[in-house]
Amino acid sequence: MLGTPALAEDVAVAAAQSPGGVVAVALYIDGDGRVSYTVSRRGTAILDKSRLGFLFTDQAKIERDQMFVAATMRDEDGSWEQPWGEWRTIRNHFRELRARFQDKGAPGRRYDVVFRLYDDGVGFRYEFPEQAALKTANIADELTEFAFAQDGTAWWKPAFLWNREEYLYNKTPLAAVGTADTPVTIRLADGTHVALHEAALVDYSGMAVARTDGNTLRATLTPGAGRPKVVRSGAWHTPWRTLIIADDAAGLYMSHLMLNLNEPNKLGDVRWVKPGKFVGVWWNMIKGDWTWARGPRHGATTANVKRYIDFAAANGIGQVLVEGWNIGWDGQWFGNGNDMNFAQPTEDFDAKALAAYARSKGVALIGHHETGGAASHYEAQFDAAFKFAADHGERVVKTGYVTDAGQIERVEPDGTRLREWHEGQWMANHHVRVLEAAARYHVAIDSHEPIKGTGLQRTYPNWVAREGSRGMEYNAWGGKNPPEHEANLVFTRMLEGPMDFTPGVLSLTGQNDSAIQSTIAKQLALYVVLYSPVVMAADTPENYARYPGPFRFIRDVVTDWADTRVLNGAVGDYVTIARQDRHSADWYLGAVTDEEARTLSVKLDFLTPGVTYTAQIYRDAPDADYRTDKRHAIIIESRKVTAVDTLSLALAPGGGQAIRFVAPGKRK
Repeated sequence: MLGTPALAEDVAVAAAQSPGGVVAVALYIDGDGRVSYTVSRRGTAILDKSRLGFLFTDQAKIERDQMFVAATMRDEDGSWEQPWGEWRTIRNHFRELRARFQDKGAPGRRYDVVFRLYDDGVGFRYEFPEQAALKTANIADELTEFAFAQDGTAWWKPAFLWNREEYLYNKTPLAAVGTADTPVTIRLADGTHVALHEAALVDYSGMAVARTDGNTLRATLTPGAGRPKVVRSGAWHTPWRTLIIADDAAGLYMSHLMLNLNEPNKLGDVRWVKPGKFVGVWWNMIKGDWTWARGPRHGATTANVKRYIDFAAANGIGQVLVEGWNIGWDGQWFGNGNDMNFAQPTEDFDAKALAAYARSKGVALIGHHETGGAASHYEAQFDAAFKFAADHGERVVKTGYVTDAGQIERVEPDGTRLREWHEGQWMANHHVRVLEAAARYHVAIDSHEPIKGTGLQRTYPNWVAREGSRGMEYNAWGGKNPPEHEANLVFTRMLEGPMDFTPGVLSLTGQNDSAIQSTIAKQLALYVVLYSPVVMAADTPENYARYPGPFRFIRDVVTDWADTRVLNGAVGDYVTIARQDRHSADWYLGAVTDEEARTLSVKLDFLTPGVTYTAQIYRDAPDADYRTDKRHAIIIESRKVTAVDTLSLALAPGGGQAIRFVAPGKRK
């Protein structure tokens, strides 16, 4: 429905429904010329009237005295194929509503609000044409609101604190949300689940949300080094503000809205991006047994790396991560990475010989570029760094930005040093520059301490993974991740895209033999539950030798999928996910729980009908419990199953279950 404005309160000026009539949006203007929008699902309000607008640092805000100009609609329905991912083929079916607004008087600024409506949610953004009335937009903040129509429960983590995104999730009433990073996941009073986030964060500042009143959240942009949070000129648009809407938690994860709102692949032929597993010179550093810096406990020595290459080759693991291999780690590097040299190895790391040795074993090294927050210093070395990586057979580089939030160092051409936030506009652009520079050398990027994920792996398929939450390393230290953490991540952080969680610590011990709050079966399940196309077997070769039975699953599990099904789940409580290998007929299943023991019933109707599979099962023993010395208690067994079967998955407290469904003809 398209309409024209009238001189009355809250006049509906445009509306549209998703292709299946599930999700609906309406736009309004009130008597003061304020623009608002609503969102409903199957006739039930999700968002009440929510304001739109901008604050600028140097001109009047866009909020009052707006007028509706015109609206258009169009439909699109097509499919595209991911070069790697959780699903091979993605359908992109939406209805787009484009509404033009303008200042009633001077300066006469024009802009469109563009909605793309899917049956599982909606994305919208502001689009500004090039115009004399707004040659440069110095944005102080957005006035975008999300006024939820019901009470609810929210899962969220705080924004703008010192430790970037490395916080556990709060579970609170919606009305108790503070200033939250996105995604924010909400279970409304009627059971509807909503994930509030953003897509296609390019040349803009990351969006957090802050509660204003009742159940209303308002966008608040990440600061930059200057007074405006965002500066844009010419024609420009914001990222998409997104709402995935589903009946349950499983439906949130199954949505493709985030990917579909991003631009198609800009890199061309990316067959050089290769998913796979890796081991690494890492966990001993995280635990404090080895050091990144040179000295008697230096981890990245030629001898140590050769041993890891041998281990990888013997177990069919294709890559070895090495941290601390380069000059720059000595002394205080945290927040001060200006001594880092990404093309100069330490004297006890023979890069040329190790690259040749790895190649002879059918293994590749993964490089590590830790910036210590010195992002401009890193940019000055792009060509040298990525040429070095390519020359030494590194298909993937792990980057890092270890410094406190708001302390990224940016150096201007005149030498002025500024401090940026990890999710500010300058860093959004920095990460794109990293991807483009790496792509020139056919190198993929796994970024740690990153900017949030917003689906840009579609546009830049060499952005294979990122950290961006509390991963396994926190289980080495004090303040370990609680058993509910992974069941929270699936329906919160994992909605951003792949996460380098670094699972597979079968020893279940961190520093000083401190206990990790997990069973050994759960560590295996994480390879299916927490997706990344490049995934680590994070423990040491010595520890894997102690647990050869469970380690077999880590050896066997793949990292590139043709299909994914979320079979059940509740945020922070439990989840079961099944994934089909992209390169065989095998399926894999992972289930995890929180601190509660659970028995989950799952139908195997995702398997091919009429085919008998061998289910290789890795399950918690009856006495397994993350709180006791039975954390390692596991039963490994096989049975024949078909698509008509139902399995009962008994999960111990802090436990899980992993299953490989081997199709006939598969021998391994």
